[in-house]
Amino acid sequence: MTLPMTVPAADLPARVRIHEVGARDGLQNEKSTVPTEVKAEFVRRLAEAGLTTIEATSFVHPKWVPQLADAEELFPLVSDLPVALPVLVPNDRGLDRALALGARRVAVFASATESFAKANLNRTLDESLAVFEPVVARAKAEHVHVRGYVSMCFGDPWEGAVPIHQVVRVCRALRDMGCDELSLGDTIGVATPGHVLELLSMLNEEGVPTNVIGVHFHDTYGQALANTYAALEHGVTTVDASAGGLGGCPYAKSATGNLATEDLVWMLRGLGIDTGVDLDRLVATSAWMAEQLGRPSPSRTVRALSHKEQ
Repeated sequence: MTLPMTVPAADLPARVRIHEVGARDGLQNEKSTVPTEVKAEFVRRLAEAGLTTIEATSFVHPKWVPQLADAEELFPLVSDLPVALPVLVPNDRGLDRALALGARRVAVFASATESFAKANLNRTLDESLAVFEPVVARAKAEHVHVRGYVSMCFGDPWEGAVPIHQVVRVCRALRDMGCDELSLGDTIGVATPGHVLELLSMLNEEGVPTNVIGVHFHDTYGQALANTYAALEHGVTTVDASAGGLGGCPYAKSATGNLATEDLVWMLRGLGIDTGVDLDRLVATSAWMAEQLGRPSPSRTVRALSHKEQ
């Protein structure tokens, strides 16, 4: 493919690591159960497309996320892949289950707001952080990499605007307890580029370096790529995305799909930023998964490139 034409922009990273969340965040909100074998094949195809970090599943109680009730069955089917396979763990029990299967990368998921902590974790913000502390400590003692997700960093459906200092406080708490990496979540997709830059700058001022920060944008208002570009300008080199634009959030009804991995790769390719991803293979993978789900992919790039092939 000769398009898009590569025209680099000044002062952007040479390489971006895509943290692929389609197999977990993308599928968790599906109403009909996706067969375990299909999920495993999805992960394998994503790895073959060149993605090196693929979030595989979540070891939450099946009652909360029924779609991921097969975590014990799924993980062994993909654990031989030569890629990083992070999994979500909500508590000590979740960590036990993940470690028993040999997981070497885990993630905890916190909230920047009280309302979302109550809706998602059934605890206050500080209570949820207290639950994570021993989980992170145990994981680090086992030499396991820990990512800390922070939801509602830019806006909350119940509370509205979220003060930046509140987000920074939660990020600092996760770093202080030992998280290797943070993912800043725009869970309902309301962020704009200036807001992104302001939060990143304040995190730096409060001792959180850019090299431990990833960004996780939803495209509710069509701002995900613009916000990603702002983060790149600041020096962020880890971007979360979901193949085919799958996903939402079961606890925030206004949350629409994640930033589509294909749309991200198209932009980065045009900027001359290396991702290691084979876009054609990735598009084929997302088109295949759309067939499994029985509906078209929401990714504009998938639709554009798939249409050309017909």
